[in-house]
Amino acid sequence: MKCGAGAKHIFLSGTAGVATLLVLTLTRAQLATVVQEVPDNFAMQPPPEQPIPYSHQVHLSLGLTCEMCHGNSNASPLMGFPATDTCMVCHNEIARDRPAIQQLAQSAASGEAIEWERVYQVLPGVTWAHEPHIEAGVQCGACHGDVSQQDTMAMTTSVTAMASCIGCHETHAAATACATCHAWPPE
Repeated sequence: MKCGAGAKHIFLSGTAGVATLLVLTLTRAQLATVVQEVPDNFAMQPPPEQPIPYSHQVHLSLGLTCEMCHGNSNASPLMGFPATDTCMVCHNEIARDRPAIQQLAQSAASGEAIEWERVYQVLPGVTWAHEPHIEAGVQCGACHGDVSQQDTMAMTTSVTAMASCIGCHETHAAATACATCHAWPPE
């Protein structure tokens, strides 16, 4: 497979039996139109150490989108991490000589998933899922901020704080009753 970047798009061509992927690149102005709706994290912590270095800043500048790598299965309330096969679509050709990419290729070949450290944790007692927020049209950056400016992903917003959730729900006329986000009584 080849992966090439142009000014307006990324085009991944494949061989017979492999899907072709065309992704329109968002300009910086378009990325900036997503408004962060939750406050910044006032208690900044260092980003978790990941098993392989990964830069959202680099990848998003190439026109990748959140949805291309992070999927939401019905079996989990959390967004998933990309399968290494997804990464290898481009990295079969790009930066193959880098140790991190070689580690990624080994993971893809063995079928073993990379054990990424989750940056945002759903707190105990909270029954929360991405799906209803996605269905309501909430953009990723509204809660997670402009990750296109983060070389190393960190918890830069207070999206896991109850006050942030209630504030956003009130702004969008969404339910704020305790049972909206908490199992009541505890199971």
